[in-house]
Amino acid sequence: MPRVTESAEDYLERINELIDGKGYARVADIAKTLGVKQASVTRMVQRLSAQGFLAYEKYRGLTLTRKGRKVALGVKRRHKAIEQFMRILGVDDATRAREIEDIEHHLSGETIRRLEDLVELLKENPRLVKRLREGRGA
Repeated sequence: MPRVTESAEDYLERINELIDGKGYARVADIAKTLGVKQASVTRMVQRLSAQGFLAYEKYRGLTLTRKGRKVALGVKRRHKAIEQFMRILGVDDATRAREIEDIEHHLSGETIRRLEDLVELLKENPRLVKRLREGRGA
């Protein structure tokens, strides 16, 4: 599969979230939640459709193809792993939200798997988390 751009990943992730939450995704909803113009969404949707990541169904909105859902779920997994790690570290909400968006597209599957393992280890060892936070004055 060709490399998906960060922007395309963001769109696919958001489309998946809308579908999971509302049962459908429309251009207007995507534009509103991403804070972009509908024309920009339309161009990206056309591109993603041409690349086989989503399909448009009249009166039903957008649906993700298997390929599109795979990308969206991968981004969601990376996002969740980074978020859990940063929560454990005690990173404040605003910083966490900003930094997750900055780095979530740049980590490999291998790094995410190791980060998930580390998160599980830290969850099982709250004393270690406490020591880690105290060591930096958090």
